[in-house]
Amino acid sequence: MEMQQVRYFLAVSRTLNFTRAAEECNVTQPALTRAIKQLEDELGGELIRREGRNSHLTDLGNRMRPLLQQCYDSAIAAKQVASKLKKGEVAALSLVVSRTFDLDLLTGPLAEVQRSFPALQLKIRRASGSDICELLKTGDVDLAVAGALGDEWDRLDAWPMFTESFDIVGDGGPIDLTVEVFRDRRFLDFAGADDGDCPRCELAAAGVAVDDAHRLDSLRDLEAFAAAGLGAAVIPASTLRRSRLRRAPCPFNAERTVTVYSVAGRQRSKETAALLNLLRATDWEAKLSEDLCDAA
Repeated sequence: MEMQQVRYFLAVSRTLNFTRAAEECNVTQPALTRAIKQLEDELGGELIRREGRNSHLTDLGNRMRPLLQQCYDSAIAAKQVASKLKKGEVAALSLVVSRTFDLDLLTGPLAEVQRSFPALQLKIRRASGSDICELLKTGDVDLAVAGALGDEWDRLDAWPMFTESFDIVGDGGPIDLTVEVFRDRRFLDFAGADDGDCPRCELAAAGVAVDDAHRLDSLRDLEAFAAAGLGAAVIPASTLRRSRLRRAPCPFNAERTVTVYSVAGRQRSKETAALLNLLRATDWEAKLSEDLCDAA
């Protein structure tokens, strides 16, 4: 099936007149007729029935018209996007971040890139560590921001952004936020966390019933459970930074390093390079301290 055949059919379906359709498509009527006949042969039935000067769509033609219109519109849209990309009029930047990373840490750099490239389309997605590495391998994303990915792929370029400890978070009740809180509060386990996003081994060694936890696959749901006194959680210090939950440093000697990743040797667009340079140039320790003061 060729788009030219589809275009000719759609013209006849609008005008119900082969002569006017041929004029509209700037082709001879015999050429238009042959193209539609080829389309009918491919679809296995008559699309348009001619009765003297008049024409009308058959049942097959009526059923095919919206489908072929959608097909034609999609093809035209694809050509337009390809043309704009070739001319540099449209650009896209695809970024994946881990499920425990607060995206508002990136809104400043992203806004700066957007100001420099007003036509830029941003595509942001969340994923776990193994999925993040696969997205980088396949080229589905340009950059990634996450903790340890758990994959030793040798083509990964990695630039550490900041290293942080963990906090215990809970409701506003009178209970002290120490490991002892889990004697009275159920442990809240974020199902979207990677191995390096929560010190589960240290918690288990301290007697916390991590296997008996409430498991939630949304940080906002975890926040709601903690605020309602349904449990307490251990999360990275930068996670849920603007939440009103009480929080206190976790006593374990455990840390995670948040890193920006890209693929070595893969050509980067100027938009991707700009964001990467901004992320690498940011003083993240100062920014986190500043945001912590603002939240207080």
